[in-house]
Amino acid sequence: MFEDLRSALESIKARDPAARSLWEIALLYPGVRAVAFHRMANALWRSGFLFLGRFVSELGRWLSGIEIHPGATIGKRLFIDHGLGVVIGETAVIGDDVTLYHGVTLGGIAPADHPGGKRHPTLDNGAIIGAGAQVLGGITVGKDARVGANAVAVKDVPPGVTVVGIPAQVTGGRGTAKADAFVPYGSPCDDLPDPTSRAICGLLNEVETLRHRVAELESVASTTGADNDQQPARKSGEVGSRAGADS
Repeated sequence: MFEDLRSALESIKARDPAARSLWEIALLYPGVRAVAFHRMANALWRSGFLFLGRFVSELGRWLSGIEIHPGATIGKRLFIDHGLGVVIGETAVIGDDVTLYHGVTLGGIAPADHPGGKRHPTLDNGAIIGAGAQVLGGITVGKDARVGANAVAVKDVPPGVTVVGIPAQVTGGRGTAKADAFVPYGSPCDDLPDPTSRAICGLLNEVETLRHRVAELESVASTTGADNDQQPARKSGEVGSRAGADS
């Protein structure tokens, strides 16, 4: 147990440049308190002590500002940075080395849609969920995937990619980052063009191309029309000159 705790604290120190010591992380980080209370609440919940499990999880919420349902499954070395406003639902499953920022919701869909089934998301190992992001429904966020800040993910996120926007759309993989690089908030500025803006730019470029093409066609049409107008006059002049020559 102590080895697991030390491993968790060291992983947090590696991911948070503001952390100065393991003691500071253990005693002052709300995410560490929230996970510790969840371990106790989850053990009670799985043992059938549902009310006690909810009571312990409520204590953890009061002391950390992070709400984790005692039925949620959480792997090793979860890092909840800042943490205030994080909500993790009952059937959520979180793998190892996952990072969540403040305001994240791992929310569920209506119970009527999945009676007795999995209503909350699954986060595979190494996933990063940015501040304010909403991951909703029984979807899966793949291994090492990133959900950018304030994104709303309602469909599965493939492993290793980044999604941003509302609804969240794939905007890039990990091509520009080292394989073992940690990306704070899941949103590096160098490789995350907004997919909506990119689509709008594409449409504007297409409209501009079509506008130039229409102008070319109008120019050709006006030139052809002018030639057709001059053609009858030319022919009538030729007929008049021939008639004069015959007479």
